[in-house]
Amino acid sequence: MTGDEKEEEQEILTWARNYAKKHHWVLNPDEKKLEVVIRGLARNKRKFGEQYCPCRLRSGDKEKDAAIICPCIYHKDEVEQDGSCHCRLYFREDAPPE
Repeated sequence: MTGDEKEEEQEILTWARNYAKKHHWVLNPDEKKLEVVIRGLARNKRKFGEQYCPCRLRSGDKEKDAAIICPCIYHKDEVEQDGSCHCRLYFREDAPPE
């Protein structure tokens, strides 16, 4: 991994932490799982120009795929209903540990 890639991952992680804090959520407490999601977001940003959710399939249609740019359109409902988003990046503060 290059220094630029590591820096990009760190920027996404900082952004995700701030976003979670703003919504009174937390990031995945499992550091390895968190790292996988952050790495996937960074990879998608480099490869496709957007930080598409790594857990969702892109269609290749930019208009349709806009719905899965992190934070995707589904994440708030998923966190509310399931305790975490599908990618398991964001968790409610009161969600039980994995």
